[in-house]
Amino acid sequence: MTEIKNVAVLGCGTMGLGIAAICANAGCKVLLLDMTKEACDNALPKLLAGRSPVIEDESILRNISTGSFEDDMHLLSESQWICEAVIENVAIKREVFLNADKHRSDGSIISTNTSGIPLRDIYTDMPARLQQDIAVTHFFNPVHIMKLVEIVPGVNTRPEVVTILADFLGKTLNKGVVYAKDTVNFIGNRIGCMWINTGVHMAETAIMNRDLTVEEVDALLGEPIGLPPTGLYALTDLIGIDVMHNVNKNMDQNLPAGDFSRQFVALPPSIQAMYDRGQLGRKTGGGFYKLNRHEDGSKSMEIYDITADEWRSELPAELSVHESSFQSLFNLNNPKGHFVRELMSATLCYAADLVPEIADDIVNVDRAMRWGFAWSKGPFELIDELGANMLIDHIKENKQHVPAMLRVLSEAGASSFYRNHGSEYLGIDGTWHLVPAE
Repeated sequence: MTEIKNVAVLGCGTMGLGIAAICANAGCKVLLLDMTKEACDNALPKLLAGRSPVIEDESILRNISTGSFEDDMHLLSESQWICEAVIENVAIKREVFLNADKHRSDGSIISTNTSGIPLRDIYTDMPARLQQDIAVTHFFNPVHIMKLVEIVPGVNTRPEVVTILADFLGKTLNKGVVYAKDTVNFIGNRIGCMWINTGVHMAETAIMNRDLTVEEVDALLGEPIGLPPTGLYALTDLIGIDVMHNVNKNMDQNLPAGDFSRQFVALPPSIQAMYDRGQLGRKTGGGFYKLNRHEDGSKSMEIYDITADEWRSELPAELSVHESSFQSLFNLNNPKGHFVRELMSATLCYAADLVPEIADDIVNVDRAMRWGFAWSKGPFELIDELGANMLIDHIKENKQHVPAMLRVLSEAGASSFYRNHGSEYLGIDGTWHLVPAE
């Protein structure tokens, strides 16, 4: 099996720079290329900056050499893995791939770090040699912190390509590898973006009806469910409303007809207005949250109130003991319970209807959400926590479609998707399988 020792990264933006850094940290020789060598050279100091630098030992930078697309593509012949990380534009990616293919060695692997462009749109009509060696290696940002990498092969990709990449990413780079299919946004972003988009629409309705506040939404969608403390609105601030807007355009173009998530790809009115005036989140000094630093050194947080279209002081969100767990919230008959029940049941049903479309099994889906979105439990693990029969009863009471994997579970006479302390999972064939090692 080919051993990856030399890596080439095409693109020195945030993602390309991060991928180059973790490879250099792992002892690989890295070639970093972009439009100009100067762009790469100017980017490298960023790896040493900040309170938690990507590279702590400056000598590691010696593992990274830089160059330009115009002058140094011939050096790709020395790399066993070439990772493209340029702008999310199909035409530009195709141009980079065709150029790289002229210079790479036979048997080398070439991948794209696209976060949602179908791989087939990149390799269609390209040389057979390239189609056999191509894959998606989708890292999550920040690369040196987030565990997840999604591997997506093409129709003609050699099986060895997936095996070699998984071995290198898992063992050398210490990443959590999941195996996805060539569908829009793959696994993590397909479900994660659905949750965010559906959430901001449902939350806006609840807030405008004076049923919830921004702070309460984020508190509910955090610790009680086992999701990160950013909840929903602080997460949109972190991601950036401009990024959400661009991701949603890709989803609108590529989601299958009739997909549940289609109805929510347009930003809700309040967020669209924020986008229009450049109120994009942390990158612009504030989105829904704004941190104020005062002359005396103190700090205070303000919240953007969409009902009044103005900033106000942050108000602590207090949850009762009945609002402290997923199951209790799901069964609560008040605005908080209704919001959590509607959003999370929609999300869990969405995930349960995407297997085997986006992945061959539930394990890859759960790992993608744990490793890529920092959920403490993936969708199928959350269904088990809630109780699969409770979710099915809710679906039937509301005369909704029972998702594919919940039908598999019912027909198999099972009451959960995992058993034997999580060592076995229910497959799409209705039988039990050993959970593969991480």
